[in-house]
Amino acid sequence: MIMTFGQRLSELRKEKGYTQKLFSQELGVTERCVRAYENETRHPDFNGLLALADYFEVSLDYLVGRSDRREVAR
Repeated sequence: MIMTFGQRLSELRKEKGYTQKLFSQELGVTERCVRAYENETRHPDFNGLLALADYFEVSLDYLVGRSDRREVAR
């Protein structure tokens, strides 16, 4: 099953061992913002998506739920 962006972000955050609060501090956004991303009531802009994909070292397609392949094409 392919996950949604919010589910994928939550999964990746938890894999790193971050709480929403700690992750928000790492990103330089509010905890409310991270919660909104994970609940999908708000989405990052294109540059934000790219930054998240780079941060987690996953493809953009994986991050947004279009693929189950994590690999970044190089």
